[in-house]
Amino acid sequence: MAGNTSAIRGSRVGSGPTGEIDNGYKAERIQKTYYCFNKHSFSPSFAASVEPEEIPTELDCPHCGLPAGLDKDNPPVVAKHEPYKTHLAYVKERRTEEEAKALLEEAVAAVRERRERLLADARAEVKKTTKNSKK
Repeated sequence: MAGNTSAIRGSRVGSGPTGEIDNGYKAERIQKTYYCFNKHSFSPSFAASVEPEEIPTELDCPHCGLPAGLDKDNPPVVAKHEPYKTHLAYVKERRTEEEAKALLEEAVAAVRERRERLLADARAEVKKTTKNSKK
């Protein structure tokens, strides 16, 4: 009638004695407060063993996503983002209208020449096969 029950209910393997004051080594920490442009502030913890040069001067604000810095009076400003440019916009920056027309005419002429050549080859093939089939 007795099932597979633990002798000590509510405990798990490796939990250690209950009521133990020291549950492990706690590393020394330092907190730095960061401020964003929207007046948010947050204080992440860093290990005290980290060199001051390694602590970042800017982090992203967890509230709004803007950059946040260590100076409360002068938080970092958001860099102006340029809108997404299409491929055509980049092409228009590199070429003038006349250059674009010349390139287009050159490409169209190449396509026409290729089509005419393929059409002539196909007609020659048809003539060749009709001559062979008549014999």
